[in-house]
Amino acid sequence: MLQYEELKLSLQQLEPQLKDLAEALGLDGLRKEIAELDQKAAEPGFWDDTERSQKILRRSSALKNKIEGYEKLKSAYGDLMALIELADEGKDLSLLPQAQEEFEKFKRNLESQRLSTLLTGEYDGRNAILTFHAGAGGTEAQDWVEMLYRMYCRWGERHGFGVKTLDTLEGEEAGLKSASVLMEGENAYGFLKSEAGVHRLVRISPFDASGRRHTSFASLEVMPEIDDTIEVKINPDDIKIDYFRASGAGGQKVNKTSSAVRLTHIPTGIVVSCQVERSQYQNRDVAMRMLKSKLMEIKEREHLERIEDIKGVQKEIAWGSQIRSYVFMPYTLVKDHRTGYESGNIEAVMDGDLDGFINAYLKSQSRDNLDDKKQL
Repeated sequence: MLQYEELKLSLQQLEPQLKDLAEALGLDGLRKEIAELDQKAAEPGFWDDTERSQKILRRSSALKNKIEGYEKLKSAYGDLMALIELADEGKDLSLLPQAQEEFEKFKRNLESQRLSTLLTGEYDGRNAILTFHAGAGGTEAQDWVEMLYRMYCRWGERHGFGVKTLDTLEGEEAGLKSASVLMEGENAYGFLKSEAGVHRLVRISPFDASGRRHTSFASLEVMPEIDDTIEVKINPDDIKIDYFRASGAGGQKVNKTSSAVRLTHIPTGIVVSCQVERSQYQNRDVAMRMLKSKLMEIKEREHLERIEDIKGVQKEIAWGSQIRSYVFMPYTLVKDHRTGYESGNIEAVMDGDLDGFINAYLKSQSRDNLDDKKQL
């Protein structure tokens, strides 16, 4: 039947990409490295060095996940091809919607795994910490922060990431002045690092009785979560610790005790806070990881040798130019100013449909890297 023949042809056209993915992953090399890591894990005294053992196990788990992901994709290709051929032979059109749905799912998963091979940075595989800040504009900008906060939380939920709110500071009338979110999952930072920057909103303000058009700005910082397996030296004397009562809608733990923690890194002026855990100690640990992540991100980006070389964060708090514009009026359009990628379905974007923007950025970075290598 024509419908199945077209679907089968479309699937066959993706087979070369599946083979290219196997080569890009270097499956034989991954299996060899896993065997070497497993051998180290079996050595006597493996657990004597906890830091080393955790690093080896984390690396082994990541490699095994890559192989498992590819094998599942390869199996899905075979199963879908069998379904199409079986339905075609039986001239059963009732299976067409299922086959089409499975094809689109396979196509998305293939593209996702292909893009993951581009994530080769040292921290790309780590969890990501997202921090939102409202720009000038009061309630307008604070409402925009809450919209962005929701958008990225929905994106994380769509991709099966753990989404954990670490801290929020509510606006006086509406929205959020700032918020911090932890995205937990493989390659969370690798995918989301492209989202860091200033986001611009153009719309008819719901807070303006005159119905005028307003432009609002909000910034997003994206950092890899740095855990205890990576040593980050910070002078304890450089940290100011404040305890305060958590804000929120109430409940057993909110506003009862001063469990929320705010850390200020005096040399740079960086401030982080956490209020979602049950105790001061837990909040302090989370806030310290946030601070380490922020300082490490600046150190790596500025190509500095030591944390102490960071002189301040003036470049961080400057708005600069926006990376993306979200226009609700007089037309609907979301456009990324770095890649030119755009979408007219602004409702879907605000509901977490960001893959097109993220994928376009990763592809553009891959092309830039190839061009740089050619020039060397």
